[in-house]
Formats: sequence, structure tokens, C-alpha cells
Amino acid sequence: MLRLTLIGTAGACALLAGCASEGPQPTAQLATARTLVAQADKSPAQRYAAADLQRAHDELSAAETADGQRKFNDARSLAESAAADADVAVARGQAGEAQRAAHEVAQGNASLRSESERAAAASSPPPAPAPSEPPASQTDPH
Repeated sequence: MLRLTLIGTAGACALLAGCASEGPQPTAQLATARTLVAQADKSPAQRYAAADLQRAHDELSAAETADGQRKFNDARSLAESAAADADVAVARGQAGEAQRAAHEVAQGNASLRSESERAAAASSPPPAPAPSEPPASQTDPH
């Protein structure tokens, strides 16, 4: 009975140790994260999503540190987070640029509308004076 308990305990320890071991080196995840962070650096993300971009840089740096320490599971998770934050930064940068462009178009439309109204007012003839009524003394037959 004691022998079965020891075998069961040893088996459970081996199973737990196997689950806790590090997976393979996250080479692909790190490469993807590096690429996406570099693309985010070249986008309008710095202007519109600086916090997201900084977080992506920090996570990428932490992922590379964890990879160097052979903490591959941590490195993988951090690299995936860095890639996601870089994507968010790029998306927010693009949204910011789109909003800026829409604002410029709206301003241009307002300017054109104003110019059009001024031109229309300048080219139309002045309104004719309203006919005046003769004084009451001239129209009163008494």
C-alpha cells in the first residue's frame, strides 16, 4: 500500500513538473512583436497613441529579457502582448489621422459655403424699395 502511494505521488510530481516546464523558445512571437512595434513606430501612433506604443515597447523589452533568461512562457506571453499593443497603437493612430482629415474637410466645406454665400449676396441685385403709401391726407376724401 505504501509502495502504491509513493508511486502515485512520484507520478503526480512528474506530471506537475512536466506541465510547469518551459515551452519552446518563442522565436516567431518575438519576431512578430518586433515587426509590429517597428511598424507602429513609423505610423501616427506616436502622436495619437503614445501610451499604447510605449507599453508595446516595454513589453517587447521584457519579452526579450525573459527570453534571454530562458523563461520562454513569460517571453511568449509578453511578446504576444507587445504585438497586440502595437496593433492597438497603429489602429488608434490611423483613427486619429482620419479624424484630423475629416475635421480639415469639414473646415474646407464651411469655408466654401461661406464664400459661396458671399458671392451670391454680391451678385444679386439690391432689393427694390417697397412702394410707399401716399400720406393719409391725400387719400382721405373728407
